[in-house]
Amino acid sequence: MSGATLAERPTDRAVKAPPLRPQNRQLLVLLTLLVVAIPLPLILPPAQGAVAVRILIFLLMAVGWNIMSGFGGMFSFGHAAYFGLGAYTSAYLLVEHGVSPWIGMLAGMAVAALVAVVIGYFAFRYKLRGAYFALATFAFAEMLRLIVTSTEFTNKAVGFTVPLIQGSSLSLIQFPADSHAYFWIALALAGAAVAVSIWFLHSRTGRYVTAIRDDELAASSLGTPVMRYRLVTVALSAAITAVAGAFYTQYYLFVNPDLAFGSAVSIQAIVTVVIGGIGTIWGPVVGAVIVGSLNDVTATLLRTPPDFLSFLQGRSGLDVVLYAILLVLIVRLLPKGIVGTIMERRRR
Repeated sequence: MSGATLAERPTDRAVKAPPLRPQNRQLLVLLTLLVVAIPLPLILPPAQGAVAVRILIFLLMAVGWNIMSGFGGMFSFGHAAYFGLGAYTSAYLLVEHGVSPWIGMLAGMAVAALVAVVIGYFAFRYKLRGAYFALATFAFAEMLRLIVTSTEFTNKAVGFTVPLIQGSSLSLIQFPADSHAYFWIALALAGAAVAVSIWFLHSRTGRYVTAIRDDELAASSLGTPVMRYRLVTVALSAAITAVAGAFYTQYYLFVNPDLAFGSAVSIQAIVTVVIGGIGTIWGPVVGAVIVGSLNDVTATLLRTPPDFLSFLQGRSGLDVVLYAILLVLIVRLLPKGIVGTIMERRRR
């Protein structure tokens, strides 16, 4: 009797499926967001569709910056260098040699990653930390801007204008101005970047990188090759940022030194992640939506302000003011960003 009872007990209980691993849950959330976003250009008016593409470009930049500065703890103020290298490499190969922007994008990723490794090697070799490392990255981005501005090879300050073609071409990433294809390509690139970010954070390399970020001395004393893992991190970060630069060139069909290597590019990447949450997977996503939408709101406000704000019409710089106010509020009220603060409160 007891044997029969024991034999029946396992069937009396429902077998529960094991919980999903964190990376699988995050990938599932990402897939859901991508599916929801796919029909957006069919719903949004053309002007808002352009804003959505800009948000995705911001997202690419933010994911790249977050891998290096959020996960790796290496604060960069010069990510415009990698954005510009991706933009200029793609533009040069297309305009001067007729190479497909897809190949140019890959070439830009390789160039940016190589440059990032060289910069990172010397910075880490001479133990630059904190503000000194940030200043070094800023100085390098400015140096590239000045070099490109004065070099005939890169058309000096004129930059490159991508030649227009008739009709559509996926291989050249050119479509009519009102085409939804730009959004879907940007969405695919941004989704791939977030997926790589998830994979990296939960990989063995990512665990080593975050351990080095939290306590470099302890990680080094346990035999962790600190230099190697940091160089892998900066290379991946630069490659993703270069994708943003290459797509930016194809979308706007123009690039010059200030647009590619200007400090505004680095600031946009930083602000996006700080608002969303540094060192989180979804911080860049939330930050990109807020920053990209804020640009459109300020542009509309300056173009057609309500009567009581008519003094703002035609003025410039309002977006910078709003960025500053928003940053102060975020740092004061949500010091870990929107997503970071939510995650911290959920743990309590």
